[in-house]
Amino acid sequence: MKVFYNIGIYIAGVFIKIFAVFNPKLKLGVAGRKDTFYLLKSAIDENDNVFWFHCASLGEYEQGLPVFEALKEKYLDFKIVLSFFSPSGYEIRKNADIADIVVYLPLDTNKNAKRFLDLVNPTYVIFVKYEIWPNLLNEIKKRKINAILISALFRENQSFFKWYGTFMSKAIFAFKHIFTQDEKSKQLLETIEYHNVTISGDTRFDRVSNQLKVDNSLPFLEQFINDKLCFVFGSTWPEDDKLYIDFINNNSDKDVKYVIAPHNIKPNYIASYKAQLKGKYITFSEMNSENFSDYNIFILDTIGYLSKAYSYADIAYVGGGAGSTGLHNILEPAVFGIPIIIGKNYEKFPEAKALLASNGLVSVNSKIKFDKIVASLINNVSKRKAMGTINENFIKENKGAVNQILDYIRI
Repeated sequence: MKVFYNIGIYIAGVFIKIFAVFNPKLKLGVAGRKDTFYLLKSAIDENDNVFWFHCASLGEYEQGLPVFEALKEKYLDFKIVLSFFSPSGYEIRKNADIADIVVYLPLDTNKNAKRFLDLVNPTYVIFVKYEIWPNLLNEIKKRKINAILISALFRENQSFFKWYGTFMSKAIFAFKHIFTQDEKSKQLLETIEYHNVTISGDTRFDRVSNQLKVDNSLPFLEQFINDKLCFVFGSTWPEDDKLYIDFINNNSDKDVKYVIAPHNIKPNYIASYKAQLKGKYITFSEMNSENFSDYNIFILDTIGYLSKAYSYADIAYVGGGAGSTGLHNILEPAVFGIPIIIGKNYEKFPEAKALLASNGLVSVNSKIKFDKIVASLINNVSKRKAMGTINENFIKENKGAVNQILDYIRI
């Protein structure tokens, strides 16, 4: 299996470079990985104490951030290396204040693994969720480097738990401890005889709870909403758009304000999105001193405001679940105590299943169901408050993962 894996990595590296000519996202990753070793060499001294935090992409970064921040505050004499595998994480957080240096993780070859660790020479390594790179992790194990995996979430169909996945599962043993999100993940790890496990829950609960401690005010949204009922659509994809755009178009004369934050904010997509709307809209990039009361749709064609926008919402729709791209973070609106609507695909997200079971969240699979649910929420204040209270309490009851992880880390 090891031989096949290494051949596969080599072939993948070749094809990524070929496809990068036609794919802007892949092109960013290929170009960025060329600089990784140079950047590390220029930023890290062999005598430095180093935390190395690795995240697959932006979602895992947000998940690990409360742990990263706590360690940065506690260990002031440590340098922090932050790595991403995906351009969608690196390009957005390449200037993150949490780290001394942010780099792309090189492809998982034996040579790259050794060179990366020679340069970083980490005192402590923290991976987030389920990033398992066998060559890199086996080299970490050989060097007896302290490494942990946090907010881990495993599924039965993953190769670690199959008869053919021995090579992959052995890499898991590079982690001296794994903090899982749930009991099921712990049980799966025990099937491969990995027992250094703590069910700490999801660090995102701590992350979103911290959102309540910051200033969430957005004056331009306050002016736009003007004390009207506000419906926020967060991180929506085209499949999500098909569920709700007709509702907005058919109810644009109602006393409701719609704030929409598409996942894709490229100009051509925003242009095609606007072409589908019948109501009066304004975008973040085009707003000026105009009278916001003339508009009932605000398009956030920018990044960095969605978490705060949820604080103004009376109802939230979280995108990604209508298609196959993956449900986005429902905990961000839940912390503000508001009802949540999602698409039909949520099976891989335990927090969504939990809130669905407790009636804080509704899943819709058609425009008809969407229209029915939204109409009932708009017209029923007590229902909105009841669902919101369920979501708010869910966040409070599941905080605490960060403290458990910090209690384990001893340097």
